[in-house]
Parts: sequence; structure tokens; C-alpha cells
Amino acid sequence: MTLHLPRWLLLALVGGALCTIPAVSAQNTPSQSAGAVPRTADGKPDFSGTYQWPTYLPDAERGRSNATIFDRKRFAPLKPGGEAFFEPRTGDPRHDEPRDFCMPAGFPASILSGNAMQFFQTKNHLVMVHEFQRNTRIIPLDGRPHREGLEPMFDGDPVGKWEGDTLVIDTTNFKRWALDDHHYTNPNEFRMHSDALHTIERLRWKSPAAISYTITIDDPKIFTAPWSQEFEIIAKPEWEKDGLFEYVCQENNRCPGGKCGGEK
Repeated sequence: MTLHLPRWLLLALVGGALCTIPAVSAQNTPSQSAGAVPRTADGKPDFSGTYQWPTYLPDAERGRSNATIFDRKRFAPLKPGGEAFFEPRTGDPRHDEPRDFCMPAGFPASILSGNAMQFFQTKNHLVMVHEFQRNTRIIPLDGRPHREGLEPMFDGDPVGKWEGDTLVIDTTNFKRWALDDHHYTNPNEFRMHSDALHTIERLRWKSPAAISYTITIDDPKIFTAPWSQEFEIIAKPEWEKDGLFEYVCQENNRCPGGKCGGEK
């Protein structure tokens, strides 16, 4: 049996540290091509490929987990009552780390998790598949409106449109859920977005080897104004040989419902 370690762990072992992963620069990453950024047959930027999870820009705050967190200095001021954004751990494992019970990471926490990503682009859709939990988002690219009458969702309802060479993804209709992994840095600040969350992602090639990924967080129940942070998504064509590893959370879940038994 071959043991597949998550790519964040492989990178951390190579770097000699399990808890701190340095920012990755496009300057030391092999380019997808020596020329211009890839484009589809109809001339749109083509984001198809295999990538590392979003990484920090040089001046950004870093967390003590193997996933990316948002930088506090980017936050808009909290509204009165917005203190619920910093919800401490309660001691209930279903609240403090619901992913241990195979619950979804939700968005945007899923895209910030420290595992590989693969994007598949057609004329009408961009499919984002994250190795972590095999989380998959299917984003229409034809400028359609949001769907109506849906239950709130962990990943929301995304729709995309082009603004020149920038892909803009607008997502609404979220459940209240975790925003990022900051609780591994400070257990008293479990950052929770509300059910009013509205995100806007902007993707554009900044070089043949790196995508600029800017996400705007608009949560009117918590913040006085929207705020944004830019990350970098590094192309990893060398990972395409192995592809994404299978991630089946429930297969070896030894503590279903919080009741841990012996080894199985």
C-alpha cells in the first residue's frame, strides 16, 4: 500500500517545519509556458490546471496552521453586535472542529485549506476541485443571475462573469459557518461569517506561473463595509502527473458522533 501524504505536509517536511509554510513566489516556480498566459480558443484566459492553495503576499499576516488565514489588518470595523464574528471555542467538538466529523469546510475556508487544487474550464463553466474533502465548486461563466428559492449552502451559490481578462465570481446564499482557520492560532477567535455573507473573487493571470486571487468579504451583519485581501495561486504543472489524491473523510472516521472506539 502506498501512503500519500498531503502536499502541505510534504512541503513542510522539505522546509523543515510542520507549522509554518513560507509564502511561495512565482519567481522560483516553473512557468506553465515561456510566453503569454494561456487562453481558450475564444480568447478568454484559461485557468485550467493544477495549483497550490492560495498563498500569502509578502506583507500578510500568517497563521500557525497549515492553511491560509485572513489578515486582521484587512478587516473593516465591526458593527455593533458584530463581536459574534470572534466566537470562542465552546468545548463541543462538533462546534470547535466540525471537519473532524466529516462536515464540509465551507467557503471560503475550503479554498484556503492546505491541499492541491485542480481547475477545469470550458466556455460556460469553471470547475474548481480542491483535494481537501474533494470539495467541488461549479461556476457558470455566462453572467446568469443567482438562483432563487435555494436552502442556504456551505459553499453558497456562485455565478461568474468576465471583466476583460479578469474572472469575477459572485457568491451568495451561505449558511453561517467558519470563515478561516484562525482558531488554530487563537482558540478564542473562531472566526464565523454570518448567513448574510457575500463574496466576490477576482482571478487574473499575473504571470504565466501565477494567478492573482483577490477575495472580497461582504458580511453586513458583522462588518461596517466590505474588505478584500489578495493572495497568489501558484501553478504546479509538475503535480499533474499524480493528480489529486482521493479524500474520503468517512472511510476511517474513528469517532463518529464524538464517540471514539478502538482501532478498526
